[in-house]
Amino acid sequence: MLKMIDAHIHLDHYKDDEISQLMETIPQIENLISVSYDLESCKRNHGFTGKYQKVRAAFGYHPEQPLPTGEQQNELFSWMNDHIDVMIAIGEVGLPYYLRKKQKVTTCQYEQYIKLLEAFVQKASTYGKPIVLHAVHEDAPIVCDLLEKYSIKKAHFHWFKGDNKTIKRMEKNRYYISVTPDVVYEEEIQRLVQRYPLEQMMIETDGPWPFEGPFWGTMTHPNMMIESIKAISKIKKLSEEEVSERLWKNTRLFYQL
Repeated sequence: MLKMIDAHIHLDHYKDDEISQLMETIPQIENLISVSYDLESCKRNHGFTGKYQKVRAAFGYHPEQPLPTGEQQNELFSWMNDHIDVMIAIGEVGLPYYLRKKQKVTTCQYEQYIKLLEAFVQKASTYGKPIVLHAVHEDAPIVCDLLEKYSIKKAHFHWFKGDNKTIKRMEKNRYYISVTPDVVYEEEIQRLVQRYPLEQMMIETDGPWPFEGPFWGTMTHPNMMIESIKAISKIKKLSEEEVSERLWKNTRLFYQL
């Protein structure tokens, strides 16, 4: 049986009955890193850590939504301070690439998103916690600047997409990436896997985000990562067992599981 850890899932975005079904059908999944969207999401994920032995929670504010008010930000940060003992990482945080593409973020607002992210990066430095990042394409170099400014070593770029210059920079800084099931059918992700060191790689589902190809019409489930391992093993020309073991060890080391 292949060892697996889902390095990035939004467990709180599943329906209650889906969560029950999911938790009953993951014998080979050792842990789920459930990232948060906002304060209410943080609270729900916190509850899962008490209910399910396999769940670990990351707390943060997803960037692909309107900025929090000052009061909301203070409330979130205060809650995170009070629950630091449960928090495995800060996340999901980052910059609003897709909102900007839809022209829903002004230049002034974008600067505010950067300031909010910097506050989270500062907290990662203060807490000594890993940080889970939503940072793709031209947003990624800005995020790298902030990570370098605060000497952050444990940075996890989930579902990463970016140019070769940024990839080289991330490799050099020993930042980690995680790969979703779209590695099975997306050439861009396959090229990234070919290029990026296996020693700095994890796997994830980003569930309940739906996937295409062979996963079309199916609820996103951590067991889909078996197909991710198969795809990565072909690209890296290693056995599925070797790839599974390496990814599992990487994730355990990164998150100190």
